[in-house]
Amino acid sequence: MLNLDSFLDYMRYERNRSDETVESYRMDICKFEKYIKSLNQDITFDNVDSDIIRAWMEDMMDKGNAATSICRRLSAVKSMYRYALSRGMVGHDPAHAVHAPKKHRRLPQFVSESDMDKLLDNAEWNDSYDSVRTRTILAVFYETGLRVSELIGLDDASIDFQRCELRVTGKGNKQRIVPFGDKLSVQMQEYKHMRDAQVLKRETSAFFINNKGRRLRYEQVRLLVREQLSAVPNINKRSPHVLRHSFATAMLNNGADIESVQKLLGHNSLSTTEIYTHTTFEQLKQIYSKAHPRE
Repeated sequence: MLNLDSFLDYMRYERNRSDETVESYRMDICKFEKYIKSLNQDITFDNVDSDIIRAWMEDMMDKGNAATSICRRLSAVKSMYRYALSRGMVGHDPAHAVHAPKKHRRLPQFVSESDMDKLLDNAEWNDSYDSVRTRTILAVFYETGLRVSELIGLDDASIDFQRCELRVTGKGNKQRIVPFGDKLSVQMQEYKHMRDAQVLKRETSAFFINNKGRRLRYEQVRLLVREQLSAVPNINKRSPHVLRHSFATAMLNNGADIESVQKLLGHNSLSTTEIYTHTTFEQLKQIYSKAHPRE
């Protein structure tokens, strides 16, 4: 019998997926379960067929869900059934023959270099612990391209100030080394000195901590980044991932090769990084249309 909790434990402990990823799987599969129960209370994960899964996808399309969301939810269901089939919990995989809808790849939103300079060099930053920590977090995101989980996971021991390197644990527990500049090094050390002087009781080895000495949580970082990016014009999304996009775009715009950016971001596939080349090409088209006399 297929059990959702056993699948989530498998993803967390055997596949080393993050808590955020496991929670995303849970939510997506629960949406699928809610749909099949709306059809018939007797339908379970064990007696679902391919037609029901296709009907679920059509229902999501009718409700205006984006193709990316539908693909993600279908991927979660496919993963669950692959796991269940390999463990003998089901006799067949009803999701195997179901194809995901084609999705239009959106260009990632990013903050321009000039707007990032204004944000990081704003005169309104003060000398309080919260202000220094927030400004340092923004700078680390923008100057290293870290994911939220990677930034939260930084410990003091992860940072080599002499060599200006971060030892980062990324997706799938894979580690990589990310360099950073002298200016950021000074800023991070200033934050560290203030942290050690003001937060006397620490419960963690984390580099970024709250006023109670605890490691920052995902939601705390997301909210403080959103608050700061609210001052930036012409962007709709204001998440930490926008700063990761901004890092990649700035690197490519200033001459970095795509393979180097791939390694810095920790992407397994070069195709994942290539979307940023489309972003810079869009900028090039805009410059062309404004500057060419025949346009």
